[in-house]
Amino acid sequence: MQLPPPRGPLTAWLNDRLTHSDTTSGDVPEVGVRELPYADDDLQLALWVAYELQYRGFDGVDAERQWDSAVIAFRTRLERPWIDWLQATCGVSPDQRPVAEQLRALIDSADSTDGPRFAPYLRRHATREQFREFVLNRSVYQLKEADPHSFGIPRLEGAAKAALVEIEADEYGGGRPERMHSELFRTTMRWLGLDDTYGRYVPDVPAVTLALSNVMSLFAIHCRWTGALLGHLAALEMTSTLPNRQYATGAIRLGASEDQARYFTEHVEADAVHEQIAAHDLCGNYVRQHPDALPDVLFGAHCALTLDNLFADTLLTSWTTPPARRCG
Repeated sequence: MQLPPPRGPLTAWLNDRLTHSDTTSGDVPEVGVRELPYADDDLQLALWVAYELQYRGFDGVDAERQWDSAVIAFRTRLERPWIDWLQATCGVSPDQRPVAEQLRALIDSADSTDGPRFAPYLRRHATREQFREFVLNRSVYQLKEADPHSFGIPRLEGAAKAALVEIEADEYGGGRPERMHSELFRTTMRWLGLDDTYGRYVPDVPAVTLALSNVMSLFAIHCRWTGALLGHLAALEMTSTLPNRQYATGAIRLGASEDQARYFTEHVEADAVHEQIAAHDLCGNYVRQHPDALPDVLFGAHCALTLDNLFADTLLTSWTTPPARRCG
């Protein structure tokens, strides 16, 4: 994968740092305070590039740059406004109920106006081009599906660890490469005429799409956020079944075969089971082992719900807002 073209001074500095063998670069740009960091293209792309060094890296970038102290310090500066906004927007005060009940209550009461409209729109109204845009955006994460949450495995023990491994094993196809969820998603991409190369559409997607991936990587890379990583996964699993059923219906309406829609139908079946494992066996056991982690678990879940709704709002607005009239 090539480094994506910069979108501003942050990504320009980072790309320069990563590609110069003498490790020299110009003055580090000021990150500043951003009111809506999830919508900041330069910030989110710079974070995505910095995090990707922990996954597959980039062509022409020395693998040792993963540990470049200047890059790590820069990433830390990028994270500060991002974490501040997430905590201010998605912080949750826990109560005495079991964590599974609190997760369900959080999902049921999430301040969401566009998330619930998104899946029905794709099922009933989306054109093939709109469905293609949806899949293109989702490819940024889905082609490495489960990888961020797998960072949590070595940090867990006992029943919580077993639960996470059970979920992740299904995501990776249970030992069958062709059943890996990322591979099923590639089949859907090819149906829509999309390039299924890993990271291909990073240069084309808006900041909020990168933010969906970046919040997972933030929680994955930092041990401090292990509880949030588990809560994030639980929220994904607990809100997956109904939307994916509607995505499958929409894909078939637009001409997809059973195989081409299998990514969505697979999640209808798998996540109905994963929901219970994630809420009770994973988060429930983890909080029993680490009672102080409950606020982080709920925080991670709320981050997942909030960013997914912002992503839905971005696409729905672009699809349903009439173009501005020209004057004269």
